Amino acid sequence: MTGLAIRKDSCALDFLSLGALVHRLDPGIIPFRKARSFQVHVSGGEYNVAANLADCFGLRTGVATAMVNYGIGELVQGRVREMGVTPFYKWFEHDGVRGPNIATVYSDLGHGVRAPVVFYNRANEAAALLKPGDFDWNKIFAGGVRWFHSGGIFASLSDTTSEVIVEGMKAARTAGAICSFDLNYRAKLWASVGGLAKAHPVLRNIVSQVDVLFANEEEIQKSLGIAVPGSAAPGSAAPETAKSKLDPEAFFAMIGRVVQDFPNIKMVATTLREVYSTNRHDWGIVLWLNGTRYVGPTCQLDVYDRIGGGDGSAAGLIYGLISGRSPEEALRLGWAHGALLTTYPGDTTMASREEVEALAKGGSARVQR
Repeated sequence: MTGLAIRKDSCALDFLSLGALVHRLDPGIIPFRKARSFQVHVSGGEYNVAANLADCFGLRTGVATAMVNYGIGELVQGRVREMGVTPFYKWFEHDGVRGPNIATVYSDLGHGVRAPVVFYNRANEAAALLKPGDFDWNKIFAGGVRWFHSGGIFASLSDTTSEVIVEGMKAARTAGAICSFDLNYRAKLWASVGGLAKAHPVLRNIVSQVDVLFANEEEIQKSLGIAVPGSAAPGSAAPETAKSKLDPEAFFAMIGRVVQDFPNIKMVATTLREVYSTNRHDWGIVLWLNGTRYVGPTCQLDVYDRIGGGDGSAAGLIYGLISGRSPEEALRLGWAHGALLTTYPGDTTMASREEVEALAKGGSARVQR
């Protein structure tokens, strides 16, 4: 039905991600310079999708990642277990002073006209030390895996992390798994290792291996260096001529160039977001699948925490496709789960599958009695 050759036989894992685990310190609406306390969220752009698929949708998922033998590592391991994700760890020993470390992400929530601010401490990060040969892919894939996923955040961490991604994707393809990649372009991360001049060849090499790409128009232009004649450079459109960010035409116009450069790609999806204030967004989703365009519903969100919304939508969409739903149904599940995820603190889901299904079918926020 979708044109994606998703395995239907018995598999040990429905989904496996490869990426870095981090802990995010969240002082809520208080800026860090005034913070006295914070919540700790366990996250990772690649891991979040696996956690969402396991906790909300009940799929069997795993994560291949670095783990450090110290207190923060124990905290992270506990949260991974709570979400129901099977870990495949490459272990590192902490020296008691400098690391290697589980990276720290700092992110307040912002409020109203004050945007959230994100910054990092990824010094001596264990995940950046991962290199080809660190995972026994033959053993991991031996029981069967339906879908393999990684992303641009992990790719940006070092020269060797992108090599691990390509190694994992080649093993996944040999094992019959769908390969997906989220461009997840983060300017601060790439700037520290060479900027766009570094990102372009690294990301283009990875994208040449994938079946499914998660990326918006701006990420495609920046990360892959693809421009569409007549389109404005990212952020350069004049206010009086700029279209709504919920208009899917710019996204679909880009796809022709993407599949021209990368004929291996069978699917591209992204969320659409019009930001009026930190806590009020319009939300939509679009999908290109084997030449057919699909446009999901839109709604207005009252956002509590926007971090992880894109990973939430990817999880809902992937669940729909793995479970045999039509592309339209899968897209609505992605839209609904991503929307719900912005109403919770933290980066990973607190939704139930029933709540997602209800919203996807047109549910409302009326009190449930």
